Amino acid sequence: MQRLEQLRTWLADAQPGRDFELEPASADASFRRYFRARFADGGPTRIVMDAPPAQEDVRPWLHVAELFRSAGAHVPEVLAQDLERGFLLLSDLGSTTYLAALQRSAGEAPDCPRAAHLYADALGALAAIQCASRPGVLPVYDRSLLLREMQLFPEWYVARHKGISLSEAEAAILDETFEKILAVNLAEPQVFVHRDFHSRNLMLLEPTAGLGANPGVIDFQDAVYGPISYDLASLFKDAYIRWDEEFILDMLIRYWEAAKKLGLPVRAEFADFHRDFEWMGVQRHIKVLGIFARLYHRDGKDGYLADMPLVMDYLRRACKRWRDLGPLLKLLDRLEPEDVQIGYTF
Repeated sequence: MQRLEQLRTWLADAQPGRDFELEPASADASFRRYFRARFADGGPTRIVMDAPPAQEDVRPWLHVAELFRSAGAHVPEVLAQDLERGFLLLSDLGSTTYLAALQRSAGEAPDCPRAAHLYADALGALAAIQCASRPGVLPVYDRSLLLREMQLFPEWYVARHKGISLSEAEAAILDETFEKILAVNLAEPQVFVHRDFHSRNLMLLEPTAGLGANPGVIDFQDAVYGPISYDLASLFKDAYIRWDEEFILDMLIRYWEAAKKLGLPVRAEFADFHRDFEWMGVQRHIKVLGIFARLYHRDGKDGYLADMPLVMDYLRRACKRWRDLGPLLKLLDRLEPEDVQIGYTF
């Protein structure tokens, strides 16, 4: 409550003479909170970011925002800032995520015809960001970081969430598999990587409201310089919405063809590019299972538990497709045996 009062006082100073009401806008997996400010004078709503300095640093967010904006991506505009206290006043990109826009209603399938248009827009924004890439500007998505992310899986998913202790042989198999994954990941060409480029971090913008072209891009503060397929794996192997493989392949081919014309460093052969994409997804899903488990057991956030089955399904499918991942599939079968349905014909 004290923090909220500090935020209110700061906003009143930043917007003198304007009465406002604050309402929760969103919260993410970090310590950041977002509020929507509605003004009594009827002016445009604004978003206020609350990033406690002891836990969060807003400077990476500001740095990446400028990089992506300069590249042509639609990111929130910074209207006021207080780095010492961790407050930012931002333009409001609305409250409709791609995920919400693509789900017609609870329990129904996503809207695929609309998805082709929205994802084409998303790929355009991604390509613009990638075309602006250059080394030495963002942290490198290097071996140590990729491996550290995967190590969350045995620590938080296997040991803490499943309550299973790996044998020495199983731990060795996991380490060997991690090395195989890293070898593929690190051999990829490198570009700017958003690192969470998916349906919850892409906003559906309404041109009639003066918000501009789709998509609005948010939650980019952890951006790095790394494998070119990473954001594509985030987008099409999304932990929150499933797409048919036919749709994914169609969109990937469209991206790959456009990327070659733009001079982006994609593989010369689509089969090689697709393999990179698949193995990048494996790294990401191993990490995500660990993160989701940690969010639940350490931070008390249980909302991500419902998304674990889809992430595990992505991981299993990739392990079944690529022979070198067979040992990991056997380990997954012990951690979480797959249901076997038997049908009889008479």
